[in-house]
Parts: sequence; C-alpha cells; structure tokens
Amino acid sequence: MTSYDRRDLGLLLLRLGTGGVLAAHGAQKLFGWFGGHGLEGTGQFMESVGYTPGKESAAAAGLAEAGGGTLLALGLATPAAGAAAAGAMAGAAAVHAPNGFFAQGGGYEYAATLGLTAAGLAVTGPGRLSLDHALGHTVNRGWMVPAAFAATGLVTTLVVGARNRRLREKEEGEQEALFEESEALPGG
Repeated sequence: MTSYDRRDLGLLLLRLGTGGVLAAHGAQKLFGWFGGHGLEGTGQFMESVGYTPGKESAAAAGLAEAGGGTLLALGLATPAAGAAAAGAMAGAAAVHAPNGFFAQGGGYEYAATLGLTAAGLAVTGPGRLSLDHALGHTVNRGWMVPAAFAATGLVTTLVVGARNRRLREKEEGEQEALFEESEALPGG
C-alpha cells in the first residue's frame, strides 16, 4: 500500500466516523432517533439555553449535523459539509463553554473535537475514496473552502451573538428584579 493509498483510507475512516456521529446527533434532534427528543424536545432545550425560536433552532442544528455529517461520510460537497458541521458544533460549544473544557464536567471538549475534525476534513478534502472524487470534484473546488467557512462563520457569529445578548439581558432583568424585591422588604 502506498502512502497516497494510506492517506485516502485514513480520510475515509475520519469521514465515516465523524460524519456518522454527526448524522446520528442530527437525527436525534430532527426525528427523536437514538434516544433523542425530536424537534419538540430539542426545541424546548434550545429555548432554555438561549437559542430562540427553539424549534427552528433545533431544526437548523439538526439539519447542519445530519446533513453535514451525511455529506462528510459520503465525501460529497466536502467544503460545505465540513463548514456546516463546524458551525453547528461552534453553537454547541457556546452552550457548554461555561462548564469548562472537559466533557466529563459538561464542557465543550466533545463539540470542539467534532467541529475541528469536520473543519479539518473540509480543508483537507475527502480523498479519492469519495463521491467528490468520483464526480470530478464539481462541488469540491478550492474556492469553495473559504466561501463555505466565510458564510458559516458569519451565520454562526450572528446566531451565537444573539443568544449571548439574550442571556445577558435575561440575567440583568433577573438581577434587577432581585434588587427591586430587596428594596421592597422592610428595612430595604
């Protein structure tokens, strides 16, 4: 086996593993498969962590994960697939960031690992054992990598930024309510 063949096999394994995990997570959100909560339950969770509207946020995250993961596994439209999955994982990492790095404590380690692997595959390309290669790389051109990351980066920044603003406003409102409540107490 030549090194070139080893590289293609390695990329195939990375694509299948990462894409499969991402697709399964997306299916949990979209359809409730694999112990997931579907759009309703995931939407309620999304609302609770500041992503509103919840059901639409759940659908967007589920599509980015399921669609991006499936396309990564197939090695099809690899720049867009990897960028979409990386964007979804950046949104997930934002939720887990207050808990630190390690997943054991609820941190963002797992989301970061999936996102960085998806991003790495988007940049590296799918290898010869892929649909992109079989189709002559019509949806895997060099210019598509920066374009996909620019679009995903912009959308992710807007979505996570809006979430962070909502959470800050909610916290400020709660603090103000506590202050007003303490002022209303005798001796306050």
